[in-house]
Amino acid sequence: MAFMAHNQKNSKRPGALETLLVPQVPHGNYLQLLEEKQRLKLKKFHLHRTFLVANIKGNMEKKQIAEYYDQVFQSILKNHPVEAVTGLLLIYPTSMLLILESSNGTLQQILLDFLSHEREETEFWIQKIKIVVISHNIPTRLFMQWHVSAVRVPIMYLDDMTQSQSLKEIITDFLTRTHKLALHLFKTLKGGTKGLDDNLHQAAPDLLPSEQIIKYLCKSEELTDPETFLSMYNKPIDVTLDSEVVWPAPSKF
Repeated sequence: MAFMAHNQKNSKRPGALETLLVPQVPHGNYLQLLEEKQRLKLKKFHLHRTFLVANIKGNMEKKQIAEYYDQVFQSILKNHPVEAVTGLLLIYPTSMLLILESSNGTLQQILLDFLSHEREETEFWIQKIKIVVISHNIPTRLFMQWHVSAVRVPIMYLDDMTQSQSLKEIITDFLTRTHKLALHLFKTLKGGTKGLDDNLHQAAPDLLPSEQIIKYLCKSEELTDPETFLSMYNKPIDVTLDSEVVWPAPSKF
């Protein structure tokens, strides 16, 4: 009886094999949890938005321009795991308006692609490109996808803004129109719409900047071109701390 009781008592203990089969739950500390959250946070890209204007050759077709940017976007996404590009490309007879939304790295790659063509080709079809404004760390996108539309009908205003207003006022009006245009497209376009028709001059004539304004901004010397912007952006900033300043200044005898 004592032997049987001893066996029953030992049978309640899990064997070595049973212990190995029990799934082991990892136990982490609070520091590891914070490090994991920070790692996941760094994997997310901050969104940026830029407004560009440029002159283009008069014989360029909408299909050619759209295919060029599709190839640029695909090349960037293939080589760099970055945010997809959304935005709007308005093609005028001899100029264009480009709104891009993506990560900072993607926007820089798009500008670098333009510079590479400008340096390698004698007359690249994009000319006098200017950066109107760049918005960093935007909370949300204005565009849900990439849109291309041709504006072949001249858009005329009653007065010549380039003669009666300052550059600041013209840029303010330009950005106001383009933001309202983005909201209009956001409300009117249905989900899954592949592209825009070339009739924005009829659907939203008051929201389209005239080509006269686009070309005026392209000629503005106060706006930055891609080469100057990238040079300034990548240039290191030397900051002199107060602790590094010695007074009186050392002098040689």
